[in-house]
This record gives sequence, structure tokens and C-alpha cells, in this order.
Amino acid sequence: MVFTGKNLLLYAVTERYPDRDFFAQIESALKGGITCLQLREKHLPSGEFLAEAREVKKLCAKYDVPLIINDNIEIALSCGADGVHIGQDDGSVAEVRKMAGNRLVIGVSAHNVGEAMAAEKAGADYLGSGAVFGSATKSNVRVLPLETLKNICSGVKIPVVAIGGINETNMISLAGTGINGVAVISAVFGAQDVESKCRELKRLSEKIVVK
Repeated sequence: MVFTGKNLLLYAVTERYPDRDFFAQIESALKGGITCLQLREKHLPSGEFLAEAREVKKLCAKYDVPLIINDNIEIALSCGADGVHIGQDDGSVAEVRKMAGNRLVIGVSAHNVGEAMAAEKAGADYLGSGAVFGSATKSNVRVLPLETLKNICSGVKIPVVAIGGINETNMISLAGTGINGVAVISAVFGAQDVESKCRELKRLSEKIVVK
């Protein structure tokens, strides 16, 4: 699969809700038009994570949407994912590239221009930058000023997706920053109607991203 900045337009990151069918929610998001899916599982045992990843990969393939695995290159390679996303403390791009060759797209979290430029130089394919509006899923993050986001986008040639507390009410604030898309978590998987929420978010994202 060819991965470009267009795949970042509406980038969904999974979040579990105990009273909902996880796979059904993912398929609803795919039907709603997400352009990329990141499977994020911080606490599942590796065997369960791999089994889940293989099922999610089948769903993503059905809708021709790339699957990115968060912070686990072994799972990404074993399940046939399209890429892996790593944070600043999750190993180096060079190490991931050595293990994966060209089999995986590599995304890297970057919180300032220095990290962004270093990731690009090391061979990252895209950047995830935030948390632009704080975060409901992480307690140890700082808000990324929009001016810094703008500087990150202008400082690198690889595509950038904004992340952190993004929803339909604040997304418009990201217009003009130079991003290629938005990464959404609770705004998608916390919605009562995931499919229709994704359609709405995608329509809004199309208004603010770089053309």
C-alpha cells in the first residue's frame, strides 16, 4: 500500500469502551471514512494483542485503509500491518527501520521542531504532533501551542498529523497550521454513532488540511 499525507486526513486511534463491541466500532469508523487506523493496546498480553491485530488488519484491508500499530514493531510485522508508530521513548527510527526494512511506514511523535527534524532525518515517514488541546487518554502530556505545530509543519517535508483532544468543536482552530490531517480518539470511539461522527469529522478535516 502506498502511504501518503492523504492517509492522515482522518486518523483514528483506538480506545476501548467496556460496554461496546470493539470490532464493531472499528468497522463503523471504517465505514464512516477514516483514512488510517492506529491500533493502540498498552496492556494486552502479546498473544492477545497479535490475535486482535490480525482481526483488525482484516477489517482495514476490507476498506483499503492502512493499519498502524502503536509502539510494537513485532506485532506490526507479525500481523501484516502497514506501519508502526513510536514515541520519543520507544526506540529509534533507525532501529525500527533496521528490523522492518521498507515493510513498514514509520510514524514518530514530535513535540517540538527539534524532535520533528531529527525524526525526519532519521527516516520517519510521518509525524504525530500534540497534544494540541490536551488529552483525555494521557495525563502526563503538555499542550502543544498552535504556533509550535505550525513551525513543525513548516520545518519538515514529511506529513504531519495533529493529535490531542481534537473534536468537531475545536478542529477549525487548526486551520492554517499546515497539518495533513487530524488524529482522533474519544471523538470517534466515544461517539454514540461512530459512523456518522466519522463522516462529520472527515468533512471538517477536509476544510482545514493542506491541499
